[in-house]
Amino acid sequence: MALSKDKKHEVVKEVAELLSSSKMTVVAKYQGTTVKQIQQLRRDARENGTKLRVVKNRLVVKALQTTGTLKDADVSSLTGQLLYAFNNEDEVAPAQALHTFAKLNPTIEFVGAITADGAFLPADDVKALATLPTKEQLRGQLVGTIAAPLTGFVGVMGGNLRGILYALNARAEAIK
Repeated sequence: MALSKDKKHEVVKEVAELLSSSKMTVVAKYQGTTVKQIQQLRRDARENGTKLRVVKNRLVVKALQTTGTLKDADVSSLTGQLLYAFNNEDEVAPAQALHTFAKLNPTIEFVGAITADGAFLPADDVKALATLPTKEQLRGQLVGTIAAPLTGFVGVMGGNLRGILYALNARAEAIK
């Protein structure tokens, strides 16, 4: 069913807001994916704050043109049936959500991504981003790296105290 002119303006406005607020917009082909699989993908993506939209490419191009910072984005790859994943909290979350889902459903294929500054990343770069750890994982690794010397220091100090205790205990046993 065709969209009315007013409805198209609403869609363009919504997509423009999503594009301008999104840190990374990942674009993927979904041809051959069932409706049930797309619904599962939407549920999985929603868990990490990613919003999925299936929008006509022509309307996305208009939305890109209406947003001030994204006027220079390359839109030549936006052809066919495409799925757009938006996330305004994490740059890699949309790519990771689609990559995780694509492992079980090979019908999902990356086309590229549009960054917050309007650059278009090719599919290979998006795949590389999708394999990066999440922000929480990176923060955990950083805390572990910072805490490792302190943990080692506490272990060494505890070893010295244990050594003294063992010596005192051995001396006490020898006196008995």
